[in-house]
Amino acid sequence: MAVRGRLRVLLGAAPGVGKTYMMLEEGHRLHDLGKDVVVAVVETHEREATAALLDGLEVVPRRTVEHRGITLTEMDVDAVIARKPALALVDELAHTNAPGSANAKRWQDVEQLLAAGIDVISTVNVQHIESLNDVVEQITGVPQRETIPDSIVRSADQIEVVDLTPQSLRDRLAEGQVYPAARIDAALSNYFRLGNLTALRELTLVWLADEVDQALQRYRAEHGIQEKWEARERVVVALTGGPEGETLLRRGARVAARSGSGELLAVHVASQDGLRETDPAALAAQRKLVEELGGTYHQVVGTDIPEALVAFAKASNATQLVIGVSRRNRLTAFLTGSGVGSTVIRASGDIDVHIVSHAAAGGRNLPKFRRTGALSIRRRVYGFALALIAGPLLTLALLPIRSPDSLTAETLSYQLLVVVVALVGGIWPALFAAVLSGLTLDFVFVSPYNTLTIGQPTHLLALALYIVIAVLVSVVVDQSARRTRSAARASAESELLVTIAGSVIRGGDAVQSLVSRTREAFGLKAVRFIADDGTVMNVDGEIPADAVPTRVPVGERGSLELFGDDLQAGDRRLLSVIVAQLDAALEHADLSTAAQEVGPLEATDRVRTALLAAVGHDLRRPLAAATAAVTSLRTAGSRLSSRDKVELLDTAEVSLRNLADLLTNLLDVSRVQAGVLAVSLQPVDLEDLLPPVLDELLVGPGEVTIDLPEDLPSVTADPVLLRRAIVNLLSNALRYSPVGQPPRLSASTFGGQVEVRIADHGPGVPDDRKEEIFHPFQRMGDTDNSAGIGLGLALTKGFVEGMGGTLVADDTPAGGLTMVLALPVDQENLVDRSQSPADDGSAAEPVKDV
Repeated sequence: MAVRGRLRVLLGAAPGVGKTYMMLEEGHRLHDLGKDVVVAVVETHEREATAALLDGLEVVPRRTVEHRGITLTEMDVDAVIARKPALALVDELAHTNAPGSANAKRWQDVEQLLAAGIDVISTVNVQHIESLNDVVEQITGVPQRETIPDSIVRSADQIEVVDLTPQSLRDRLAEGQVYPAARIDAALSNYFRLGNLTALRELTLVWLADEVDQALQRYRAEHGIQEKWEARERVVVALTGGPEGETLLRRGARVAARSGSGELLAVHVASQDGLRETDPAALAAQRKLVEELGGTYHQVVGTDIPEALVAFAKASNATQLVIGVSRRNRLTAFLTGSGVGSTVIRASGDIDVHIVSHAAAGGRNLPKFRRTGALSIRRRVYGFALALIAGPLLTLALLPIRSPDSLTAETLSYQLLVVVVALVGGIWPALFAAVLSGLTLDFVFVSPYNTLTIGQPTHLLALALYIVIAVLVSVVVDQSARRTRSAARASAESELLVTIAGSVIRGGDAVQSLVSRTREAFGLKAVRFIADDGTVMNVDGEIPADAVPTRVPVGERGSLELFGDDLQAGDRRLLSVIVAQLDAALEHADLSTAAQEVGPLEATDRVRTALLAAVGHDLRRPLAAATAAVTSLRTAGSRLSSRDKVELLDTAEVSLRNLADLLTNLLDVSRVQAGVLAVSLQPVDLEDLLPPVLDELLVGPGEVTIDLPEDLPSVTADPVLLRRAIVNLLSNALRYSPVGQPPRLSASTFGGQVEVRIADHGPGVPDDRKEEIFHPFQRMGDTDNSAGIGLGLALTKGFVEGMGGTLVADDTPAGGLTMVLALPVDQENLVDRSQSPADDGSAAEPVKDV
């Protein structure tokens, strides 16, 4: 049985990068080394450099196939197998064979060659890979009918990217090295746009990187390698469904971004019984955030969270693991043992673990300013509980050593209990513990035992001392707690004020941000801002039914309504600062609105100034010429010859016509800038529109090159405005075209639009002035007054945009300026065309490999 051949695939981002050329060069290299190489099939696309490389290599003749009266040629698989070379060069792996062939696809032919023990070098473009077909269509707007399954390409023994920078590919195309001259303009403006090529190149590299990653995983699995290989950074973020998830994801994304090509993975460990508390809405929001950050979301099931988390990280070959700091308090951690973080660190091995501190999500990370006691209710409850539990336990512990001589030790033990309770719960639990301990000492440890009789005055003094010491310790603890809370409050207020100031400085929706911060800071149910005219401007929270708000004036601009508990005196001081910031934010918003209103006025003033300056000369010139001609006819008419009279009349006629055109353009500019241009959209056929355009320009045969596809669809446009637009563009192209190089008008379909390209080979326009030429009263050089006052392109752009299209300036290959006018395809016409054989975009796009 023959050993299976090896497949080597040359992958390209687009046609023209040089895959076929590189394949033939490699064939020559191996042939020179003594390897038996044949050319099974190569598509040169009439490229001289590619065709020249066929010299010196054996070419297997192709077989012919008759299909619907057309003779097609395909690779002769049987002939190649019969020849049995060591290596066969097979171009365009995704090619679809002619009907009637043994195999539908060329990659199936290649499978036969490999099975026969023949090595194969082949080529394919990224747009033909099945899984990327829809992505490529979104990028380029062109569907690809010839596709190849990912598994076929991935099964190749070797995949190489033939890379070329987008600009270099465009330069190669402009020089005529990829397509004939007739297709260059359409290709550059459609499929071979710089953005398209950049996206396709990135898509190619990412696909190959993923293939390399899968190959690495297969290698590690086949060789039983469990250790982590840091081929690239993989950051796994553990999500619990809690509010800290967003913080962890953003931190993980920053860690992944530092390496330049890191990968972000988010994982949530769900319990097998489904009883672990999670917030589905929070998980859904975090999953969306993961996708926005360019990562992937995963969910695994496990009873042991740390074990499942570490197992997922190792299976993903992770290099970094991000988890949140535990939300448990110290008492819970003491009672339940080490948390997830500690267990993960011990089990992670050589995976770096980041434990990220975090605040609660949403508004809970902002301080709630509420006036409470120095010690919280929880601490007081803990104090009473400690007194009730520790007192009896201490009594049981001291009973075995009870004796008249041990009274001092027993007293000090209960005194220690009182101090501990005071430290935990404050004054009232300490007083309770002091009374309880005194009664216990008297009842259990002071003779006579088991009675409350105080036989000696010293025992009464001891009980009093217990109470005094408890009070003193409790006061100290209470004062310390008050000072701690005051410091925390001051810090929280400072943090809040910094946040508020930042909201105002950033502008944007600062008013809404301040309203939200007010509700969150004071723990209110709702807050809304009402303008002085009673209009509700901003609301945050749900306003309770029948609730009576607290109104706080905000300067003379309105009032802030607070729904919730009444604020304390300390809170109102902070509220006054927020109100002042809110007033400043409102003033900032008013000033911004005023500035936006002034902007158009300034633009209008500039246009008016330019108009007056232009009219001062350009309006006077045709008037002066017409006036001079008429005056000459009146004063010297009888002495003038018939020829002179005709010339003067022609001068007057031309001058008055120019004057009428000038006034029409001025009126149209006014309508465009005022947004009142009348547009009547309807289907327009460019083939029917061009003859009157050429007649108006008095253009003869050979003065303009026209290239319109036979199946060009109609566009949705105003026929009058479109005609004027094309007249203006062609007029400019004719004016700047050198002798012997007429302008070219071509059209193509791309992405639901018809693009009309009017190209000249004149001096062109610098990149920094391509936008400027569409402004009113712009003339290149401003030296030729015969060119008018510079309204033509401004009017044309206004006409085109009024019809829902676009007009941009581009460079002509080999020099010059190309105006690209794009209009939407008429949808009704498109539906009618869908009944006929579909257009694959080949008129504008290359669909074959290079």
